[in-house]
Amino acid sequence: MSHNPLGQQTDYISVYAPQLLFPIARAESRSLLGIGNELPFYGVDIWTGYELSWLDKKGKPVVAVAEFFIPCSSEFIVESKSFKLYLNSLNQTHFDSTVEVEQLIAQDLARVTCADVRVMITPLNTPARAAQHLAEIAEVQGELLDELDVVVDTYHPAPELLVTSTELVDECLVSHLLKTNCPVTGQPDWASLVIRYKGNKIQRESLLRYIISFREHQDFHEHCVERIFSDIARVCVPEELVVYARYTRRGGLDINPFRASNPNIKPELLRLVRQ
Repeated sequence: MSHNPLGQQTDYISVYAPQLLFPIARAESRSLLGIGNELPFYGVDIWTGYELSWLDKKGKPVVAVAEFFIPCSSEFIVESKSFKLYLNSLNQTHFDSTVEVEQLIAQDLARVTCADVRVMITPLNTPARAAQHLAEIAEVQGELLDELDVVVDTYHPAPELLVTSTELVDECLVSHLLKTNCPVTGQPDWASLVIRYKGNKIQRESLLRYIISFREHQDFHEHCVERIFSDIARVCVPEELVVYARYTRRGGLDINPFRASNPNIKPELLRLVRQ
């Protein structure tokens, strides 16, 4: 981590430089949660890049939005500032086609994360009909917790706050009050959180207090979501569980970790108003 570019003064390179990508092992944070090689969840980290650009073969700039899908089974995540610096290194680099850029980025991310990574790039001149896969701004479909009248005095993760009943439910709950902090710079990270589960009903006030308890917690987005998933799975023991966080962007990138107990459950490609 001493070589992590985050929080350090950095030179911006505008010619292709894959060596800028900085990997962070998932294993260390997972070991703190008692997670070993056999993962208790399935999922993906969905990144959106809003500031991607390169030069075509005649030197004319192309601007685009990109989506990156990194499986949660990858050995490493990519540190976000290094990812931003890497994408900036394409700014003055010539490519023959969008497909070439997609393939190159996918190859570089696969090398760093040790997993197959899917990349989808949509130039801004793409007709709307052809760009329908890009998520439109929408609301999360679920019951909002944020108006509940709760007393909060804990701002570090406190799974002991979670309380369940014997009533069996199948529900989706939403909160926009998740805030965590970067473990390197301490800067705040903001997110909307979606929790879908089947099983004993979780007392909603207790769940909201638990979500707010992350307010002073320092960790990367992916690890925070895995902690939430693990805490709910251990304390509430649902039959099925999905935890999906949509974080706001920083440096032109947003990170949206999705974890599910069932491999057949796939994330909805949402784009919320803060994104």
